Amino acid sequence: MSDLSSETDRSGPGRDGSDGPVRDRDARGRSGYAAFLDELSARTRLIDLVALCLPPTVLVAVFALPRATRRSLAFAYMDPSLLSAFTAHYVHLGADHLLGNLAGYGLLAGTGYALAVLSGRRRLFFTAFVTYLGAFPFALSALNLAVPRNAIGFGFSGVNMALAGLLPIVWYYYAREQFAPGASVAALPAVFFALVGWIALLALPVSTAGIGLAGLSIGVAGALLALLYAASSGVRLPRPLGEHAKSVAARPGYGDLLAVGAVVAVGYPVVGFPADPAGGGSVVNLYVHLLGFCLGFIGPFALLAGGVFDE
Repeated sequence: MSDLSSETDRSGPGRDGSDGPVRDRDARGRSGYAAFLDELSARTRLIDLVALCLPPTVLVAVFALPRATRRSLAFAYMDPSLLSAFTAHYVHLGADHLLGNLAGYGLLAGTGYALAVLSGRRRLFFTAFVTYLGAFPFALSALNLAVPRNAIGFGFSGVNMALAGLLPIVWYYYAREQFAPGASVAALPAVFFALVGWIALLALPVSTAGIGLAGLSIGVAGALLALLYAASSGVRLPRPLGEHAKSVAARPGYGDLLAVGAVVAVGYPVVGFPADPAGGGSVVNLYVHLLGFCLGFIGPFALLAGGVFDE
């Protein structure tokens, strides 16, 4: 066992309901990525890894069932049931669909977990994680009934989009913990509105028959709301920006994780909101993807704003 785990054990949980002091005070004496990997390893728990491996295990096990059985577990909008409202989110009819969702889950859950444990937000992460797996399938299926159609719904992508909604929250806490201790949590809605604007641009592209204004309008509105929230929370760009970027790059591992988290948060909506949602013989449910993302962000943020995870 490393020195870090001994120090963390002595520190105990933090007053804010987080996992206590995050930074390894001895890590500065070690070199580059070794310090980062030592801290990440020391803060990772076996039970956490078991929990993270459970969803993909269930998805693969369900896919091993006969196709007729899997088809019966999908959510039929014209004949819904409470059972299929839940099971549909763990069912895949094609291997490509399953592999795509497994890859997305690994990227989102892995990045989110690393950001959470290194910012002392393990409890927040797993509270959201369990809620997404247990309650969100029912909520997303029920909300899907608002758009009646003779079709079936299935796949884990709605839950994946909820994890995508959680990602900017744990990323922001990680950035604040590791690089900007003075940053206000009140600026989190700015990140949300900026991403919603980005999603609108992806989901509502320019029309082939002319200029599509819906996506552009929502994108601009999202950017303006983001700027408004950022200004009201007192967020300021660090000056000089170049030196701040160098200070981030000067912390191997930590700076890399910050960059990876940002790239995944911005890049994953490109996967979740494809330009051609009707490709591949099935239709990507953009509506449930948007619901998953929005609820995935709003739920944890509401808990934070309500003081459930007091700082």
